[in-house]
Amino acid sequence: METWLNLGSLVLGLVAWTLPVVNLMRDKNSSHKNWSTLSIVSISACAIALYFQIIYSHYLVQNKALSNILEESWIIISSVLLIVTLLLNLLTMIVYRNKTVK
Repeated sequence: METWLNLGSLVLGLVAWTLPVVNLMRDKNSSHKNWSTLSIVSISACAIALYFQIIYSHYLVQNKALSNILEESWIIISSVLLIVTLLLNLLTMIVYRNKTVK
């Protein structure tokens, strides 16, 4: 179970970072209709990835693997995921706020 939670968290974290980068790379495209949808999906993927880490921590507590929880690496990685995702989506919003086709 823990392997799937960690793998799912990793994949969703990569999705959360990839979608805003794709949005920013399409900047030259004339149609900017769905940039907000991709940003919402990106933030949702980040939230689900963080939720998987919370479930994994709960799993470790239930199995009394407290030494694994005391490691702070997952806290740092989760923080980096959240901060980078928010910054990328904020940058996307700044770039597209005046370019959206109405």
